Amino acid sequence: MKNQLNTYAKWVLIALSFVFFAGIANAQDDAKEKDLRPVKNTFESTWIIDNQSVMVPFKGTFQFDIQHRFGRLGNGYDDFWGLYANSNIRLGFGYVPIERLMIGFGLTKTNITWDINAKYAFLRQARIGGSPVSLTYYGNMAFDTRKQEIGQFANKTDRYSYFHQLILARKFSDIFSVQVAGSLSHFNAVEAYTKADNTVEGKWKNDHYAMAISLKYKVSDWINFMVDFNQPLTKHNLEEVDPYAGFAVGLELTSSSHQFQIFLGNYNFITPQRNNVFNQNQFLIDKEKGGILIGFNMTRLWSF
Repeated sequence: MKNQLNTYAKWVLIALSFVFFAGIANAQDDAKEKDLRPVKNTFESTWIIDNQSVMVPFKGTFQFDIQHRFGRLGNGYDDFWGLYANSNIRLGFGYVPIERLMIGFGLTKTNITWDINAKYAFLRQARIGGSPVSLTYYGNMAFDTRKQEIGQFANKTDRYSYFHQLILARKFSDIFSVQVAGSLSHFNAVEAYTKADNTVEGKWKNDHYAMAISLKYKVSDWINFMVDFNQPLTKHNLEEVDPYAGFAVGLELTSSSHQFQIFLGNYNFITPQRNNVFNQNQFLIDKEKGGILIGFNMTRLWSF
């Protein structure tokens, strides 16, 4: 069942990506004059729910993030649909020292995980002519700082994980933007199991590939409707640990210095490599498991 769901989701992602690239080709054909200035507000925030967006703020911008994921909805009134259940939160800080480059760090509640990250805009979509897309790289290194338990971390480096992502985006009109992204997650160490022949193997592979597609539709001057979909591509060594696709829908409220996103989704780890590799929540399918949760992202910007 899990493999069937991921296969269907993969074909949907391929179809949407085809539409995206077809739109780029048509846009190139239609360009008759040039205005090479970058387009504004392909996305209003550096986040699209659980993914980084293609955007990098202006030079001299300092950013503060609060990312919160409540508990799953499945318990109903017992924990008030997850609002009073165990939650996850990340506090993040970022700065843009030079144009197109953002660096930052954050702390996530799960496993008391610290991360350092960097984001660089290689291409920025031009208004008319020039580059038809924006292309950005995002990467992080995360460190699991929970207390050592017997046999948990054989080496200090077992605590490290990494995430790399290339993000391709296009603003098709003043109200509609799309981005697609490919990512690689890497964990230096994963939990092992003993096979029938007494050999030991990791339950998960150390490297995990995934794709994502995200959409923004502007409802009004300060409200956007957002969709974020993440499809795992890697099959791991045990089928029961293969991650489910991530899906979220929500609203974004924006101003010049604030962005607030509230949404329903099935990712709760926040750290992108952990979301991509270990997600066992389903969206709207496994009702007993209650895989849906409420989340929000809040971003505050200052310019210096």
